[in-house]
Amino acid sequence: MNVPNSHHLPHYFQELPSEREERLEKLFKQLDVDGDGRINFEDLSEALQQMGLPYAPDSVEKFIEKSDLAKSGNVDFAEFAHYVMEHEKQLLLVFKSLDENSDGSIDTSEIVNAFKKLGIYMSYDDAFKLLQRMDKDGSLTITFDEWRDYLLFHPSSELADIFKYWRHATFLDIGEDTLVPDDFTEQEMRTGMWWRHLVAGGLAGAVSRTSTAPLDRLKVFLQVRGGEFTSVQACFMHMLREGGIRSLWRGNGINVLKIAPESALKFMAYEQAKRIIRGNNERELGVYERFLAGSMAGGISQTLIYPMEVLKTRLALGKTGQYYGLWDAAKKLYYKEGLGCFYRGYLPNLLGILPYAGIDLAIYETLKNIYISHHPREEYPGIFVLLGCGTISSSCGQIASYPLALVRTRLQAQENKKENSMIGLFRSILHREGVMGLYRGLTPNFMKVAPAVSISYVVYEHTRRTLGVTMT
Repeated sequence: MNVPNSHHLPHYFQELPSEREERLEKLFKQLDVDGDGRINFEDLSEALQQMGLPYAPDSVEKFIEKSDLAKSGNVDFAEFAHYVMEHEKQLLLVFKSLDENSDGSIDTSEIVNAFKKLGIYMSYDDAFKLLQRMDKDGSLTITFDEWRDYLLFHPSSELADIFKYWRHATFLDIGEDTLVPDDFTEQEMRTGMWWRHLVAGGLAGAVSRTSTAPLDRLKVFLQVRGGEFTSVQACFMHMLREGGIRSLWRGNGINVLKIAPESALKFMAYEQAKRIIRGNNERELGVYERFLAGSMAGGISQTLIYPMEVLKTRLALGKTGQYYGLWDAAKKLYYKEGLGCFYRGYLPNLLGILPYAGIDLAIYETLKNIYISHHPREEYPGIFVLLGCGTISSSCGQIASYPLALVRTRLQAQENKKENSMIGLFRSILHREGVMGLYRGLTPNFMKVAPAVSISYVVYEHTRRTLGVTMT
């Protein structure tokens, strides 16, 4: 075995017990924000952000849980020192396994090789980004001090978990992009945590859609019958006069009902698409490979649940007493217009997936990466930053795909089969209403984005905690 270069010895090798204790005491005082001699969740959360260290709420919870030997809800210095020293030993073992030439530091090629041994493909660009986050002195290598300080408050010392820790911070997807489903770790799949994520997401979607249903019905009305009203307010008042306050939620029942089959189908299709793209290689997909897999999954799930989309549109546009529920609407449409009516507008719906998902994902990743580049020590951008990125990217995606969405809705609403042409309807709208006719209903659509994202997030967070879901 080679002897490490004396100029690059990891700090742990040459640190005396007294020096280690002094270092830990100093660190403990920094973390003990309120100065009461104990560290709790609030102390650690605030201190990590002040120190510019990687911060994630669930990592903080796990750190407190593992170091709190007395189970008192907070950590004194003795508990802190005991846990940290044991954790540092494990981090050192991982560090030494990565340091192939035993020179006391890790470079880009060693990071790539380490993940290759795990069966995980990592490009040199991704490895360099990871190195830059840990590299404090700009040496383009990682010393043990830098490795230890960066990962000290991450609850796992397993190399695969460290990779996931970094990866989830890079490719976290939120917002209104429902076409690239969540990626679940092997542990989440094995323990059944994945279905709790889906349940939490489904409940969050149900509450969010119900809360913003009046705006959604207003959007549908303006898309199909916008020329009949002089303003958004006039359309809203017509809806109230025609059916009262309860009518504002017309069509919401099926909109909520389709969440479960759509999520399940999308999840299964996404997993299959990832396997096809990976081939025989056990590797992590890049962000745009995930976009392709998500678009394929979105197309498959939309194909299978599309009749529910048509029913939702017809119910939203229906007059009081026209339909007595979902089943009654389905029967009347089938007997009057045949099975084909349930797939009217399918083509523009399918064509709208790629521009919406692609622009949404590209802008979201761009905004997030710009923020991360200006805040290199923040492993996870704050939730309000992510919500902002998600809202902006979703809005841009909707602007690009909105004309297709409008044509889809008008085709869904049509009862005359002779008018059932996407291109013909595009030409008709441009001729009679101009370009702005393709964007009718955009105002209430934008009005619902911010509350929908916020409500969905709040409900999801409360539900996942109730179900015992931890975020990776």
